Amino acid sequence: MSSQRLPTTLAELKASDWRSRSVKDEVRENFLRMLRDGDELFPGIVGYDQTVIPEISIALLAGHDMLFLGEKGQAKSRVMRLLVRFLDEHLPYLDDPAIPLHDDPSAPITSAGRRLVAGRDPAEVPIAWWPRAERYAERLAPGTKFADIIGEIDPAKLAGGTSMSSEEAIHLGLIPRLHRGIFAMNELPELDELVQVGMFNILEERDVQIRGYPVKFDIDVMLLFSANPSTYNRSGKVIPQLKDRIGSVIHTHYPRDRDLGIRMVEQEAGIDLGGEWPVVVPYFMKQIVEQITIAARKSKFIDQQSGVSARFSIANYETMVASARQRGVRLGEQPAVPRISDLGHLYSSSLGKLELDMMGSHQMNERQVLDAVIAEAIATVFEEYVEEHGLDEIAKVFGQGVKIEVGDMVPSAAYEQLVAEVPAVWEKAFEVNAARDPAVRASCIEFVLAGLYATERVSRIQSHGRTTYDTGGFR
Repeated sequence: MSSQRLPTTLAELKASDWRSRSVKDEVRENFLRMLRDGDELFPGIVGYDQTVIPEISIALLAGHDMLFLGEKGQAKSRVMRLLVRFLDEHLPYLDDPAIPLHDDPSAPITSAGRRLVAGRDPAEVPIAWWPRAERYAERLAPGTKFADIIGEIDPAKLAGGTSMSSEEAIHLGLIPRLHRGIFAMNELPELDELVQVGMFNILEERDVQIRGYPVKFDIDVMLLFSANPSTYNRSGKVIPQLKDRIGSVIHTHYPRDRDLGIRMVEQEAGIDLGGEWPVVVPYFMKQIVEQITIAARKSKFIDQQSGVSARFSIANYETMVASARQRGVRLGEQPAVPRISDLGHLYSSSLGKLELDMMGSHQMNERQVLDAVIAEAIATVFEEYVEEHGLDEIAKVFGQGVKIEVGDMVPSAAYEQLVAEVPAVWEKAFEVNAARDPAVRASCIEFVLAGLYATERVSRIQSHGRTTYDTGGFR
């Protein structure tokens, strides 16, 4: 219905083309319309086109409540919030302060709503409109009480003379107040068992029972849940009867392709690489940042049940760009170009996002584990470039004991001077990112040196923000 002239009374609403639908029917019909029109269904979601999105689509058409099951940083909350776009732009409700929720004008579920409709001329019954964005709410399970999401007897109303068995004595929780909307519960296994039991009726019979008083609300709500597999599948964390009542389980996952991971990082980081102090990021540096995350997700030193969030990649990418931009400002270099030495600042953005496997890591601390993961990632990407560009030739030329010092605050022009003795060979190195800009070429040089070290072709000494590669350490 057009938002230009929305009905303001029940009489006008009845005369309009609006019709009452359940929230799941509303979502289904809008989803089908957008699917038919070729609209983008889940904007901003990367890497789920062939896996997660088809499962969600089927669940929406089936009218199911859904559980999103996956490790941290797999866009579970983002996808749940996107379902709001399948709601109508506005929804009419009875506009009366005595009604505690957004009651359907054509089928009110509250006593106050039924009295309002039954006792007045439709031309005198006020109608207001509930915007789409406000029809979604979510709650984090830890610490959530029964009263928060279901409701509780209101002592103030009892003191005013309202009977405890009366509907008016109840202070409604989030779910009843989301009548005709979407409610999401994050980290379901952390929800108190008493509250889980209280949700049985919400999921099946769509009514509530508070302190032994059954209140027959025909609640119309789409329920969404999120959980981590390690806790959801553990016995006793989620009551079996609650699992049984959830219509569909949607399994999420991390990007299955490094290039998709890079696309997601660039999208989510949202960094302006232009402006007064522009930054140019070579693709091999983006590959290394994402490969660090991939290596972390496979590392025996890291607790894989906890997972390694996409936020790990995003924060590391932001830190790398920030380090390069700082150098650009301090040294007056434009554009600034990230180098391997900028990865030395990843401790601040990485530590705390990795949970060590105490059985696998033994005596290694977080920094040592991160260093090992970064070295593995550099070696992986470097070997790919060696195969493509034949960079191994550089190792043979530098078998004469040459030492090269680099660092995140070394001017880019200095790098060309360091390798001036063998320019022909280094031109081979610059093939990894063809450019004449000194800052880009400096980044290429560091990448090759770090790759030679990671693949055990040179030795390295780090001290006070500077790194010295000793090519006399070739094997």
